Amino acid sequence: MKILVCGCTGFMGRNIAEYFVKKGHEVYGVANLLSSNKIFPESVPVTRADLTSKTGVNYVFEGSKYDIVIQAAAVTSGSKDITERPYIHVTDNAIMNSLILRACYDYNVKHFVFLSCGVMYQPGEEPRKEEDFNEHDSIHPSYFGVGWTKVYIEKMCEFYSLLGKTKHTVIRHSNTYGPYDKYDLEHSHMFGATVRKVMDAKDGDTINIWGTGEETERDLIYVTDVIDLINLIIYKQSERFDLINAGYECACSVKSIVDMVIEKSGKKLNRFYDISKPVISTSLTLDCSKAKEKYKWRASTHIQTGIEKTLEWYKEYYNVNT
Repeated sequence: MKILVCGCTGFMGRNIAEYFVKKGHEVYGVANLLSSNKIFPESVPVTRADLTSKTGVNYVFEGSKYDIVIQAAAVTSGSKDITERPYIHVTDNAIMNSLILRACYDYNVKHFVFLSCGVMYQPGEEPRKEEDFNEHDSIHPSYFGVGWTKVYIEKMCEFYSLLGKTKHTVIRHSNTYGPYDKYDLEHSHMFGATVRKVMDAKDGDTINIWGTGEETERDLIYVTDVIDLINLIIYKQSERFDLINAGYECACSVKSIVDMVIEKSGKKLNRFYDISKPVISTSLTLDCSKAKEKYKWRASTHIQTGIEKTLEWYKEYYNVNT
Protein backbone atom coordinates (compact mmCIF):
# COMPACT_ATOMS: atom_id res chain seq x y z
CA MET A 1 0.00 0.00 0.00
CA LYS A 2 1.02 3.60 -0.59
CA ILE A 3 1.08 5.29 2.82
CA LEU A 4 1.58 8.96 3.67
CA VAL A 5 2.77 9.73 7.20
CA CYS A 6 2.15 13.34 8.21
CA GLY A 7 4.67 14.51 10.79
CA CYS A 8 7.20 11.86 9.76
CA THR A 9 10.13 13.51 11.56
CA GLY A 10 8.27 13.75 14.87
CA PHE A 11 8.02 11.17 17.62
CA MET A 12 4.98 9.18 16.50
CA GLY A 13 5.47 9.82 12.78
CA ARG A 14 9.08 8.69 12.69
CA ASN A 15 8.23 5.42 14.43
CA ILE A 16 5.18 4.86 12.19
CA ALA A 17 7.18 5.46 9.01
CA GLU A 18 9.94 3.06 10.02
CA TYR A 19 7.41 0.41 11.07
CA PHE A 20 5.55 0.39 7.75
CA VAL A 21 8.75 0.48 5.71
CA LYS A 22 9.76 -2.75 7.49
CA LYS A 23 6.33 -4.17 6.61
CA GLY A 24 7.16 -3.65 2.94
CA HIS A 25 4.82 -0.76 2.16
CA GLU A 26 5.56 2.25 -0.05
CA VAL A 27 5.90 4.97 2.59
CA TYR A 28 6.08 8.72 2.04
CA GLY A 29 6.41 11.47 4.60
CA VAL A 30 5.63 15.13 5.07
CA ALA A 31 7.45 17.36 7.55
CA ASN A 32 6.97 20.91 8.77
CA LEU A 33 8.86 23.62 6.87
CA LEU A 34 10.08 25.01 10.18
CA SER A 35 11.05 21.69 11.76
CA SER A 36 14.61 21.66 13.08
CA ASN A 37 14.73 17.87 12.75
CA LYS A 38 16.95 17.09 9.78
CA ILE A 39 17.02 13.34 10.32
CA PHE A 40 14.42 11.52 8.25
CA PRO A 41 13.35 7.85 8.34
CA GLU A 42 15.48 5.71 6.05
CA SER A 43 14.01 4.94 2.60
CA VAL A 44 11.17 7.45 3.07
CA PRO A 45 10.90 10.32 0.57
CA VAL A 46 10.01 13.42 2.60
CA THR A 47 8.20 16.54 1.41
CA ARG A 48 8.56 19.78 3.35
CA ALA A 49 5.23 21.61 3.50
CA ASP A 50 3.12 23.92 5.64
CA LEU A 51 0.11 21.79 6.57
CA THR A 52 -1.74 24.81 7.96
CA SER A 53 -1.88 26.18 4.40
CA LYS A 54 -4.33 24.90 1.76
CA THR A 55 -1.63 25.44 -0.87
CA GLY A 56 0.85 23.41 1.18
CA VAL A 57 -1.58 20.54 1.75
CA ASN A 58 -2.58 20.38 -1.93
CA TYR A 59 1.12 20.37 -2.87
CA VAL A 60 1.55 17.20 -0.79
CA PHE A 61 -1.49 15.41 -2.25
CA GLU A 62 -1.54 16.43 -5.93
CA GLY A 63 -0.88 13.48 -8.24
CA SER A 64 0.12 11.16 -5.39
CA LYS A 65 -2.86 8.77 -5.02
CA TYR A 66 -2.19 7.64 -1.44
CA ASP A 67 -4.08 4.59 -0.17
CA ILE A 68 -3.68 5.50 3.49
CA VAL A 69 -2.90 8.74 5.32
CA ILE A 70 -1.74 8.49 8.93
CA GLN A 71 -2.00 11.87 10.62
CA ALA A 72 0.72 12.18 13.27
CA ALA A 73 1.53 15.86 12.68
CA ALA A 74 0.61 18.15 15.57
CA VAL A 75 1.72 21.09 17.65
CA THR A 76 2.65 19.48 20.96
CA SER A 77 4.62 20.32 24.10
CA GLY A 78 4.80 19.64 27.82
CA SER A 79 2.93 20.77 30.93
CA LYS A 80 4.65 24.16 31.04
CA ASP A 81 3.15 25.23 27.72
CA ILE A 82 -0.18 23.52 28.48
CA THR A 83 -0.54 25.60 31.64
CA GLU A 84 1.08 28.87 30.49
CA ARG A 85 0.32 28.95 26.73
CA PRO A 86 -2.62 26.58 26.14
CA TYR A 87 -3.66 28.39 22.95
CA ILE A 88 -0.69 27.02 20.98
CA HIS A 89 -2.39 23.60 20.77
CA VAL A 90 -5.65 24.90 19.36
CA THR A 91 -5.56 26.99 16.18
CA ASP A 92 -2.83 25.32 14.10
CA ASN A 93 -4.04 21.80 14.92
CA ALA A 94 -7.65 22.62 14.03
CA ILE A 95 -6.67 24.23 10.73
CA MET A 96 -4.15 21.55 9.79
CA ASN A 97 -6.49 18.63 10.34
CA SER A 98 -9.43 20.32 8.62
CA LEU A 99 -7.32 20.85 5.49
CA ILE A 100 -5.85 17.32 5.51
CA LEU A 101 -9.30 15.75 5.94
CA ARG A 102 -10.65 17.74 3.01
CA ALA A 103 -7.65 16.75 0.87
CA CYS A 104 -8.20 13.06 1.70
CA TYR A 105 -11.75 13.42 0.41
CA ASP A 106 -10.80 15.46 -2.66
CA TYR A 107 -7.95 13.12 -3.63
CA ASN A 108 -9.83 9.86 -2.96
CA VAL A 109 -7.71 8.49 -0.12
CA LYS A 110 -9.05 5.10 0.98
CA HIS A 111 -8.31 5.28 4.71
CA PHE A 112 -7.46 8.14 7.10
CA VAL A 113 -6.06 7.41 10.58
CA PHE A 114 -6.07 10.22 13.16
CA LEU A 115 -3.98 9.98 16.31
CA SER A 116 -6.09 11.64 18.98
CA CYS A 117 -5.56 11.04 22.72
CA GLY A 118 -7.50 10.50 25.93
CA VAL A 119 -7.24 14.11 27.08
CA MET A 120 -11.01 14.68 26.81
CA TYR A 121 -11.88 11.99 29.38
CA GLN A 122 -12.73 12.95 32.94
CA PRO A 123 -9.95 11.88 35.34
CA GLY A 124 -10.88 9.23 37.88
CA GLU A 125 -10.15 5.89 39.44
CA GLU A 126 -12.12 3.79 36.94
CA PRO A 127 -10.65 3.07 33.47
CA ARG A 128 -12.41 5.07 30.77
CA LYS A 129 -14.17 3.41 27.83
CA GLU A 130 -14.78 5.14 24.50
CA GLU A 131 -18.43 5.76 25.34
CA ASP A 132 -17.56 7.30 28.71
CA PHE A 133 -16.83 10.65 27.08
CA ASN A 134 -19.92 12.83 27.20
CA GLU A 135 -19.87 16.19 25.41
CA HIS A 136 -22.04 17.64 28.21
CA ASP A 137 -19.37 16.88 30.85
CA SER A 138 -16.60 19.35 31.56
CA ILE A 139 -13.04 18.70 30.41
CA HIS A 140 -10.19 19.20 32.89
CA PRO A 141 -9.44 22.97 32.94
CA SER A 142 -5.81 22.48 31.93
CA TYR A 143 -6.90 20.51 28.86
CA PHE A 144 -9.97 22.58 27.90
CA GLY A 145 -8.47 23.94 24.66
CA VAL A 146 -6.60 20.89 23.47
CA GLY A 147 -9.39 18.54 24.59
CA TRP A 148 -12.15 20.25 22.63
CA THR A 149 -9.84 20.63 19.63
CA LYS A 150 -9.32 16.87 19.61
CA VAL A 151 -13.07 16.30 19.88
CA TYR A 152 -13.68 18.69 16.96
CA ILE A 153 -11.18 16.82 14.77
CA GLU A 154 -12.70 13.47 15.76
CA LYS A 155 -16.14 14.74 14.71
CA MET A 156 -14.68 15.99 11.43
CA CYS A 157 -13.43 12.45 10.81
CA GLU A 158 -16.89 11.10 11.48
CA PHE A 159 -18.45 13.73 9.20
CA TYR A 160 -16.17 12.90 6.27
CA SER A 161 -16.73 9.18 6.79
CA LEU A 162 -20.45 9.79 6.20
CA LEU A 163 -19.67 11.20 2.74
CA GLY A 164 -18.70 7.69 1.72
CA LYS A 165 -15.33 8.03 0.00
CA THR A 166 -12.81 7.52 2.80
CA LYS A 167 -12.72 5.18 5.78
CA HIS A 168 -11.73 6.98 9.00
CA THR A 169 -10.20 5.79 12.26
CA VAL A 170 -9.67 7.76 15.47
CA ILE A 171 -7.24 6.31 18.00
CA ARG A 172 -7.44 7.78 21.50
CA HIS A 173 -4.10 6.68 22.90
CA SER A 174 -2.74 7.26 26.36
CA ASN A 175 0.68 8.80 27.06
CA THR A 176 3.11 7.31 24.54
CA TYR A 177 6.86 6.98 25.03
CA GLY A 178 9.85 5.49 23.25
CA PRO A 179 12.48 6.30 20.59
CA TYR A 180 12.41 9.74 18.91
CA ASP A 181 10.28 11.32 21.62
CA LYS A 182 11.07 14.91 22.60
CA TYR A 183 13.91 14.91 25.13
CA ASP A 184 14.58 18.64 25.43
CA LEU A 185 13.53 20.08 28.76
CA GLU A 186 11.57 22.99 27.25
CA HIS A 187 9.09 21.00 25.17
CA SER A 188 9.13 17.40 26.39
CA HIS A 189 6.43 15.63 28.35
CA MET A 190 7.10 14.19 31.80
CA PHE A 191 8.63 10.93 30.56
CA GLY A 192 10.97 12.54 28.04
CA ALA A 193 12.08 15.17 30.55
CA THR A 194 12.78 12.48 33.15
CA VAL A 195 14.89 10.43 30.72
CA ARG A 196 16.89 13.52 29.73
CA LYS A 197 17.56 14.53 33.35
CA VAL A 198 18.58 11.01 34.36
CA MET A 199 20.80 10.36 31.34
CA ASP A 200 22.55 13.74 31.68
CA ALA A 201 23.24 13.18 35.39
CA LYS A 202 26.27 11.57 36.99
CA ASP A 203 26.32 9.25 39.99
CA GLY A 204 25.54 11.23 43.13
CA ASP A 205 23.79 14.09 41.31
CA THR A 206 20.35 15.34 42.31
CA ILE A 207 17.66 15.57 39.63
CA ASN A 208 14.79 18.04 39.83
CA ILE A 209 11.28 16.60 39.52
CA TRP A 210 8.28 18.88 39.07
CA GLY A 211 5.62 18.46 41.75
CA THR A 212 5.51 15.95 44.58
CA GLY A 213 5.58 12.92 42.31
CA GLU A 214 2.40 11.58 43.89
CA GLU A 215 -0.25 14.01 42.64
CA THR A 216 -0.63 12.57 39.16
CA GLU A 217 -0.64 9.16 37.48
CA ARG A 218 0.14 8.27 33.88
CA ASP A 219 -1.08 5.40 31.70
CA LEU A 220 2.11 4.99 29.63
CA ILE A 221 2.10 2.94 26.43
CA TYR A 222 5.16 2.06 24.36
CA VAL A 223 4.96 3.61 20.90
CA THR A 224 5.15 0.41 18.83
CA ASP A 225 2.17 -1.03 20.71
CA VAL A 226 0.05 1.83 19.34
CA ILE A 227 1.44 1.25 15.85
CA ASP A 228 0.63 -2.48 16.07
CA LEU A 229 -2.99 -1.42 16.60
CA ILE A 230 -2.86 0.90 13.57
CA ASN A 231 -1.60 -2.01 11.48
CA LEU A 232 -4.42 -4.30 12.65
CA ILE A 233 -7.04 -1.62 12.03
CA ILE A 234 -5.83 -1.01 8.48
CA TYR A 235 -6.53 -4.64 7.63
CA LYS A 236 -9.55 -5.37 9.82
CA GLN A 237 -11.74 -2.27 10.09
CA SER A 238 -14.98 -2.80 8.20
CA GLU A 239 -16.98 0.28 9.24
CA ARG A 240 -16.61 3.68 7.58
CA PHE A 241 -15.75 5.17 10.99
CA ASP A 242 -14.31 3.74 14.18
CA LEU A 243 -12.99 5.20 17.43
CA ILE A 244 -10.67 3.08 19.58
CA ASN A 245 -8.81 3.48 22.88
CA ALA A 246 -5.17 2.40 23.08
CA GLY A 247 -3.49 2.31 26.47
CA TYR A 248 -1.43 0.14 28.78
CA GLU A 249 -4.42 -0.03 31.17
CA CYS A 250 -2.32 0.62 34.24
CA ALA A 251 -1.46 4.05 35.62
CA CYS A 252 1.85 4.76 37.33
CA SER A 253 2.68 7.70 39.57
CA VAL A 254 5.32 10.14 38.40
CA LYS A 255 7.47 9.06 41.37
CA SER A 256 7.33 5.39 40.35
CA ILE A 257 8.22 6.26 36.74
CA VAL A 258 11.18 8.34 37.90
CA ASP A 259 12.33 5.49 40.13
CA MET A 260 12.10 2.97 37.26
CA VAL A 261 14.06 5.20 34.87
CA ILE A 262 16.80 5.73 37.46
CA GLU A 263 16.94 2.01 38.24
CA LYS A 264 17.21 1.02 34.55
CA SER A 265 19.92 3.65 33.99
CA GLY A 266 22.12 1.95 36.58
CA LYS A 267 22.89 5.29 38.24
CA LYS A 268 22.68 6.29 41.88
CA LEU A 269 20.82 9.61 41.94
CA ASN A 270 19.03 11.79 44.45
CA ARG A 271 15.62 13.35 43.79
CA PHE A 272 14.40 16.85 44.58
CA TYR A 273 10.66 17.31 44.17
CA ASP A 274 10.04 20.94 43.23
CA ILE A 275 6.48 21.90 44.18
CA SER A 276 6.95 25.42 42.74
CA LYS A 277 6.89 24.07 39.15
CA PRO A 278 3.65 23.69 37.14
CA VAL A 279 2.07 20.23 37.12
CA ILE A 280 -1.27 18.95 35.88
CA SER A 281 -2.78 16.84 38.65
CA THR A 282 -4.83 14.10 37.01
CA SER A 283 -5.20 10.34 37.12
CA LEU A 284 -6.47 8.57 34.02
CA THR A 285 -6.42 5.01 32.70
CA LEU A 286 -7.96 3.85 29.43
CA ASP A 287 -10.15 0.77 29.11
CA CYS A 288 -9.09 -1.03 25.92
CA SER A 289 -11.61 -3.88 25.90
CA LYS A 290 -13.01 -2.71 22.54
CA ALA A 291 -9.59 -3.02 20.87
CA LYS A 292 -9.11 -6.46 22.43
CA GLU A 293 -12.47 -7.80 21.32
CA LYS A 294 -12.65 -6.20 17.89
CA TYR A 295 -9.03 -6.22 16.71
CA LYS A 296 -7.47 -8.87 18.99
CA TRP A 297 -5.00 -6.28 20.28
CA ARG A 298 -3.52 -5.46 23.62
CA ALA A 299 -0.44 -3.52 24.70
CA SER A 300 2.30 -6.12 25.01
CA THR A 301 5.31 -4.08 26.17
CA HIS A 302 5.70 -4.08 29.96
CA ILE A 303 6.65 -0.62 31.17
CA GLN A 304 9.99 -1.79 32.56
CA THR A 305 10.82 -3.42 29.22
CA GLY A 306 9.75 -0.25 27.40
CA ILE A 307 11.97 1.88 29.61
CA GLU A 308 14.93 -0.46 28.96
CA LYS A 309 14.38 -0.23 25.19
CA THR A 310 14.06 3.54 25.35
CA LEU A 311 17.26 4.00 27.35
CA GLU A 312 19.18 1.67 25.03
CA TRP A 313 17.98 3.69 22.04
CA TYR A 314 18.75 6.98 23.80
CA LYS A 315 22.35 6.00 24.53
CA GLU A 316 22.99 4.92 20.95
CA TYR A 317 21.11 7.77 19.25
CA TYR A 318 22.52 10.63 21.32
CA ASN A 319 26.06 9.26 21.18
CA VAL A 320 25.79 9.39 17.36
CA ASN A 321 23.75 12.58 16.87
CA THR A 322 25.05 14.94 19.57
